[in-house]
Amino acid sequence: MDALFVGHAYIDVTMLADAMPAGDEKAVARDYAVSFGGNAVTAGFACAKLGHDVHILTTQARDWLGHMFAEMADAYGVRLHPRKVARSSLSFVLPNDGKRAILRARDDHYLQPFIRLDISDARLLHLDGHMADAAIHYARAARERGVLVSLDGGALRPRIEELIDFVDVAVVSRKLCEQMSFTEGEMLAWLKSKGCRVGAVTVGEEGTYWYEGAAAPQHLPSLNVPAEKVVDTSGAGDVFHGAYCASYLERSGASWQDHFEFARAASAHKIQHLGNEAGLPSREDVARAKATFPPAPAGLGQDVFEKR
Repeated sequence: MDALFVGHAYIDVTMLADAMPAGDEKAVARDYAVSFGGNAVTAGFACAKLGHDVHILTTQARDWLGHMFAEMADAYGVRLHPRKVARSSLSFVLPNDGKRAILRARDDHYLQPFIRLDISDARLLHLDGHMADAAIHYARAARERGVLVSLDGGALRPRIEELIDFVDVAVVSRKLCEQMSFTEGEMLAWLKSKGCRVGAVTVGEEGTYWYEGAAAPQHLPSLNVPAEKVVDTSGAGDVFHGAYCASYLERSGASWQDHFEFARAASAHKIQHLGNEAGLPSREDVARAKATFPPAPAGLGQDVFEKR
C-alpha cells in the first residue's frame, strides 16, 4: 500500500434547496448527490483518485448503506479494512451561500476490535482522530517504521493530545483552535512544541497559516474562486488533506509549500461540484484550477499573528 487512512465513514446525502421546510411544509430540492463521507475517508478517496494505492480502515455495517459504501470503494480501487458497527452513519448536507449545514446520525459503538495491519510498506498514514485506539496504535507503528503520520485535526476528539505526540504533519481547523482556546498563532506554536515537523491551521476563504521545521509561520491564501462558481464547500477540507497526501507520495522531497499549493487547487476544484464524489479532482483538474484562479486578495488573509 502507498497509504493507510483511518477514520469514520458516512454516506452523505447533499441537497441544494432554496429553503428548509419546517412544520408540515414540503419543498423540492434543486439538485442532490449521494456519496461517501467522513474526513479521513473522503481524503482517502481523493488520494486514490489522484493515482495512489489507498487502504482505508473504517467503520462498516451490514446494511444497504454499507453495501453502497463498499461498491464505491471498489469503483476507486480503495481497499477497505472494516471495523463492524450495527448501522451505517448518515449525513444530510445542505450547502447555502458558501457555507453548509450538516445533520448527522452516527454509530460509533464498535462490534469488534480494529484490524491489525502490517504497514511496513506504507509511506504515509493519515488520521482524523476518530477510532482513537486504532489511530494511536497505527501512529505508534508508523513512527517506529519511519512512515509519515498526517493528522486532520478538525475537532477536539478523545485522546488527541496523546495522538499528536506521534504526528509529523498536523493540519487543524479554526474550530479546534476555538475548542482549545488557542489563537491560530498559539495553535501553531503548540503543534511545534509537540514535535510536529509541519503544522497548519486552515481557515476557509482566508487560506492556511502554516510552518515547516524551524521556519517562521507563513500565510498561504486560498484561490479566488468567484462566488457564482461555488456550489458546495462541504468536503473541501477533506479533499485538501487527501491532495497534500497524494502530492507527498508523488514528490516526497518537495517543500510543504508545494504540497499545500497543490492541495488548495484541489479544494478549489471541489467547491465547484455538488457532493464529495463529483468534487474529487484529477491531476488535470488540479492543474486547471491552478491556472484559472489567482490567489485571493491579501486583505482576506492579513497576518494572523499581528491581528489576533
